Formats: sequence, C-alpha cells, structure tokens
Amino acid sequence: MPEDEARTRPPEPLLRVIANLARFHREHEQFYSQAPLRQADELQACSRALKSLAARWSVTDVRDSVGHEFAGAEDLNAPGLVAESGILFMEGEGEPVELQRLKRDLREVAQDSDQTGTWLAHAMEQSWESVGQLAAYPALADLLGERHRIIANDWQSAGLLALVARLLHRCLDLLDRVTFSPASLRSDLGSERNAPAYIFSACELLDRASDLLSESAVLVRDNERRWRVFGARVRRLRSE
Repeated sequence: MPEDEARTRPPEPLLRVIANLARFHREHEQFYSQAPLRQADELQACSRALKSLAARWSVTDVRDSVGHEFAGAEDLNAPGLVAESGILFMEGEGEPVELQRLKRDLREVAQDSDQTGTWLAHAMEQSWESVGQLAAYPALADLLGERHRIIANDWQSAGLLALVARLLHRCLDLLDRVTFSPASLRSDLGSERNAPAYIFSACELLDRASDLLSESAVLVRDNERRWRVFGARVRRLRSE
C-alpha cells in the first residue's frame, strides 16, 4: 500500500479495535432496542390496574364487611381486575400481596433504569472523545456524522432512562401516601377520598415513564443502519 494512502486510513491495530466495538456494541444495542418496549408494556399494565382501582374508589359507596376474613371486599375490588391482575382486597387482610409486588416491580424498573442510564452516559462521554480522534483519518471522514449520531442517540437515551427512574421513584412516593388496607381505604373513601387522587397522579407519572422507555428504544433502534454502514467500511478497510 502506498505511504500516502496508508496515512488516510487508521492503522490495523486501531481498525481491529474499531471493528470489535462496531460488532459488539451493535449487538448490545439490538437488545436495548427491544428491552425498554417490554418494560413500557409492563408499566402500562401496572397503570391500568391502578387506574381501575382509582376509578372504582372515586364512585363506590363504602360497605360494611360481610364478616369473613377471607371474603372479598365488595366495595374495594374493581370489576374484572381480580381476574386480570390478581389484586384482591379481602376483609381480614391488609394491603394485597399483588399490590406489594406491583410496587416492588416498579422499584426494580426504576433502579435498573437509573443504573443503565448512568452507565450509558459515562460510556458515551468516553466514546465522544475517542471517536473525535477518528477525524484524523480521511478514509472514515464521510461516516463521522453517522458515528457521532450513534453516540448522540445513546446519550439522549441515557438521559431518558435517568428521567424514567425519577418518575418511577416519585410515582412510588405518591403511592406510599395511600394505606392500602380495607379499613384505611374505607375511612378515606367515607370522607375526603384522597386515595383516588394520589393514585391517578401516580399513574400520570407512570404513563410518562412508559412513553419515555418507548422513546429510548426508538433512539437506539435508529442506530442499527448506522452501525451496519460503519462496520462494513471498517471491514473493507481491513481487507485492503
């Protein structure tokens, strides 16, 4: 290869590193273009369940217990929700275990989103500096926009995930304002009916978090063609 031409392309050790990154980061992003969609669907299911309860409790008339600890609370259970979600208020129980599980799952999604967003933002900070050095090689000049766009998309996705975590933590804070036991709920529903208001507000945050997870997936999926084009160029340079 002529000396002038060699100077236009990255040296082989650098091309090997770039090829490795293009391959494995593309595969990594293929996962993260799908995983947030599954989480978004799970958040929507949680939101639907909570809204069903809030809607029921906005209009229900408080009733006395039927006198059996395992009997279902007629005034607290939303029509159709028990079969769909398993959430069952029983006369002699406190907060249904299914609601406890729902809140635990939301907390896990919040923690996962926070961890992933923090890691991704740090990785993109480093990638931005590294990719800037590729401007020294004219053989990649026409693809520098594609490579920087990948970083920009991932960086934006990191910010969305951080916001998802904040929304979910605040959603849980609002839900913690409600005591989900039959006695406490009946006391509230017989007076101020604050529980439905807190739950509806929590669902607003939950729905927005779901939307942002979907947006995150769209951003990452937008990188697929860019990785493919960039990887093909690197493979061609290595074969010359």
